[in-house]
Amino acid sequence: MSNSAEDKIASLREQISLYNDHYYRHDAPIITDAEYDRKIQQLKKLESDYPELITPDSPTQKVGGAVLDGFSKVAHQVPMLSLDNVFNDDDLSDFVVRLNKRLDSDKELVFCAEPKLDGLAISLLYEHSQLIRAATRGDGSVGEDVTYNVKTIQNIPLTLKGDNIPEIIEIRGEVVMPIFAFNSYNKKAIEKGEKGFANPRNAAAGSLRQLDSNITAKRPLAFYSYGIGQLNGGDLSNSHYQRLQQLKKWGLPLSDEVKTVSGIQGCLDYYKTLLESRDVLPYEIDGIVYKIDDIELQQKLGFISRAPRWAIARKFPAQEEQTILLNVEFQVGRTGAITPVAILEPVFVGGVTISRASLHNRDEIERLGIKVGDTVVVRRAADVIPQITRSLPKKNTLSKDIVFPTHCPVCGSEIERIEGEAIARCSGGLYCAAQRKEAIQYFASRKAMNIDGLGEKVAEQLVDEGLINTPADLFSLKAEQLVNLERMGAKKAENLINALKKPKKTTFAKFLLALGIREVGEATAKNLAEHFLTLDALKQADEEELQEVDDVGEIVAKHIAYFFRQPHNLEVISALIEAGIEWPEISPKEQKSLPLQNKTYVLTGTLAKMKRNEAKASLQALGAKVSGSVSSKTDCVVAGESAGSKLAKAQELNISIIDEDELIALFTSYETILNGN
Repeated sequence: MSNSAEDKIASLREQISLYNDHYYRHDAPIITDAEYDRKIQQLKKLESDYPELITPDSPTQKVGGAVLDGFSKVAHQVPMLSLDNVFNDDDLSDFVVRLNKRLDSDKELVFCAEPKLDGLAISLLYEHSQLIRAATRGDGSVGEDVTYNVKTIQNIPLTLKGDNIPEIIEIRGEVVMPIFAFNSYNKKAIEKGEKGFANPRNAAAGSLRQLDSNITAKRPLAFYSYGIGQLNGGDLSNSHYQRLQQLKKWGLPLSDEVKTVSGIQGCLDYYKTLLESRDVLPYEIDGIVYKIDDIELQQKLGFISRAPRWAIARKFPAQEEQTILLNVEFQVGRTGAITPVAILEPVFVGGVTISRASLHNRDEIERLGIKVGDTVVVRRAADVIPQITRSLPKKNTLSKDIVFPTHCPVCGSEIERIEGEAIARCSGGLYCAAQRKEAIQYFASRKAMNIDGLGEKVAEQLVDEGLINTPADLFSLKAEQLVNLERMGAKKAENLINALKKPKKTTFAKFLLALGIREVGEATAKNLAEHFLTLDALKQADEEELQEVDDVGEIVAKHIAYFFRQPHNLEVISALIEAGIEWPEISPKEQKSLPLQNKTYVLTGTLAKMKRNEAKASLQALGAKVSGSVSSKTDCVVAGESAGSKLAKAQELNISIIDEDELIALFTSYETILNGN
């Protein structure tokens, strides 16, 4: 016997006991299922090599976890055992060979194959068809009485219906939270600023083990049967599969995926089929359970200390693994979106090696509470992009905060993040290399500069070949530079060069639209052009002045201000004008002498008698400018119900304040003007 083996066994037992405590007692795992399985396998291997070190309290000899305080204890008349696991085809084949050897038979065995649902095992005890008690598995011998909680689960019948129902029957199965319900519940929790569940299994376990059944009733749980424990009376089939079908007839839910299969090949085929459909099932599964279908053979094979000899769980490849977050890089998308990307210590998960995962945005990082250096859980299901789902308890005291850049890592322009928006963006749209293709395609589009022949493919080739970096470079292109582009040729090249001459004569509104400023569409570009008349006046306008333009609110004003604040954008605009782009001057519209001309109004709070846009339109019809913010330049604030900070600021600046009734009275006094007479 090796002292090092004894030490390793002691260390593994201590670790696994800690993991079990968090998993079973607190429903808050501190390692992934895959890592837990590896620890158990390591301990089993050591105990197999040194059987004299096996003790009754070893995690390999125990079932489940301890019973929680606060619940009444329930003794299981028939123990609720765990299952042994296999992880590959060879081990499954060895299991079937062992069964045949133990049965002293070479006859092909029939199995009932069931999806291994990832939830919480419970037993339902029915007497005279009535549900009288529900209990968790607990430690296999004693569980927790969760009757009141279980009765809130919609698909569990309180009364069995049908014929030949045993006087006493204990149904065993799994409580799960369906994937759709889990995602919906977590989304709502996060929106409320609450902590979501780590995974559907913990959602089900945490919901069922509430001391207040009213809380459980609000959780979207479901139950699926997988077997029978205590039984008294009744004439049931000798087939495990047929018994499950009988439970279904009595009203108990059963997974649609339960099948019978024959021999090793039948087991392997079922595994392949279910693995392929795993990601479209309504619940989460982590493998398959194979059970000898013949009940008499089950009884003949019997049990070992913690598991039946006649059943085995074939585990699927892990969809979640744990690894270290080494660093975070920031990528810039085609539209300027800044996306943090996790750089991970490579880990094999979902069939591939993962070294990078999207972190989406700042809000997601804050929600996860992760730092560089943390141990994190990475999930990859099917072909879904890998994502970090949570951080495990801190093992690295040197973890560092993830710091978001203030300037674009590609072009150095300011990063714009509007309050209330999750995505931050680079504001250097005309210059940023990451946005180059998008900017040029938009600039050349039909509703903007309408450059015939400059479609998406040509724009991408021009950028990829290094012929242009900004829209301004388009106007210095030569035909001989274009002829070698794919599907171009001399004639098309000449046509494109000629097409580039036409947009040089444009309008101020179209030019503004072509710049690709966020949320500045055709109508807004037209309003900006008519309000400011010149490019210089627009560039010098602050956010407050921008909000005086019809259709420009606080957020759009911020987008415009950010855009014109970037030196690189201004350089490209200057280059476009130097290239010969021009437009006729806009003459100020002749305006009638209106009663509110040159007056600035601000609307705040809720208007009860008219819509805000109607009030805004009427004020503008009377010559007023309607701003989205209060400043010393504001002449009057219209305060509706629940007016907040704008009203307070108006009071602080001693600005005139009127209510909705006074506003309506004002409109009534100028009714002739508003009616267009």
